[in-house]
Amino acid sequence: MADTSTSASNEACTSVYNVVKEYYGKTVKHSSDLQSNACFPSTKRVPEHIRKVLDEIHPDVIARFYGCGLVVPECLEGCSVLDLGCGTGRDCYMLSQIVGEKGHVTGIDMTENQLEVAQKYIDYHMQKFGYKKPNVNFVQGYIEALAEAGLKEKSYDIIISNCVVNLSPDKASVLREAYRVLKDGGELFFSDVYSDTRIPEDLKTNKVLWGECLSGALFWEDLMRLAEEVGFCKPRLVTANKITIGNKELEKLLGDCKFVSATYRLFKLPKCSKKDPCLAMYNGNITGVEECFEFDVQYTFKANTVMEVDGDVASILSNSRFLEEFTLQPHGGNVSASKGCNAKPKTVSNNPFELVKQLGSAGINPSTGGCCAGQETCCK
Repeated sequence: MADTSTSASNEACTSVYNVVKEYYGKTVKHSSDLQSNACFPSTKRVPEHIRKVLDEIHPDVIARFYGCGLVVPECLEGCSVLDLGCGTGRDCYMLSQIVGEKGHVTGIDMTENQLEVAQKYIDYHMQKFGYKKPNVNFVQGYIEALAEAGLKEKSYDIIISNCVVNLSPDKASVLREAYRVLKDGGELFFSDVYSDTRIPEDLKTNKVLWGECLSGALFWEDLMRLAEEVGFCKPRLVTANKITIGNKELEKLLGDCKFVSATYRLFKLPKCSKKDPCLAMYNGNITGVEECFEFDVQYTFKANTVMEVDGDVASILSNSRFLEEFTLQPHGGNVSASKGCNAKPKTVSNNPFELVKQLGSAGINPSTGGCCAGQETCCK
């Protein structure tokens, strides 16, 4: 006898896939066709080194970008990167310049129309960047089934995703597959839309609400639970921005549900990694953040200044690509003796809605940026 629950689940997933393909393949031709503000990037000022690489991307690729954040983790040179739900490839082409010719970027998406645009401009961008051979490729497939798309276990240093996980009908599978294809010490760095409560089931059948990244939004607490179940370390909140719907009809349907766009970083660490607090000194050698490295909302590392870090962050720094960028010493070590006083981390909740509230009470517009207007201001 067939498993009816599995069959029903597969049918539900197929239905969602069809909705998303229709919405982003045919309904939405340009970002101006979106019916809410959920998928518009924040107006937080883009760092200069990122702005320069964005300026090199073809206008046709930019015109069909629907992300809600800026997914550019630090220390990317030479890395292998996977973009989940790459669309027309804006983030892939942006990152291909940052990882350089020795690095590589793979984009995966299920929507043919989007991938046609992405693939059309591979040669254009490689010539623009001065590369002898492409360091970008695009794959058609589902982010819940990376193995079926041919993506091998432990093959990527970093995975990014920009406002796509909310569109998936099976977010647990997305995280499991991301964990599988990441190397040990690898990172999932992604921006997405989150809700302050679980979305009522009747709203999930609304095609417009789902396509607008709203009714598929994950309750932020469920991310914490799913990440732990999959094997990731505790998610680290990087930024959070308030989302205003901007459409009275959709607002009426959503009722009291509130939304934010938030960026989290999740690390895949060795099972036996130690989690002892330590002293950490950033060496100031990461491109674009030489003076000040905002790791997350709790830890901002100023170059050549010692900071106490908790066990989770100590384990991340010790077992990831950031190891060579820091000098780490156990408490009682002499690193602080030669480098001045110890800096203390902030006490910040991992709740993105709390962060938005804190930003508002501090006089910062929480709909236009995170805790710093730019890298040059965060350490002053």
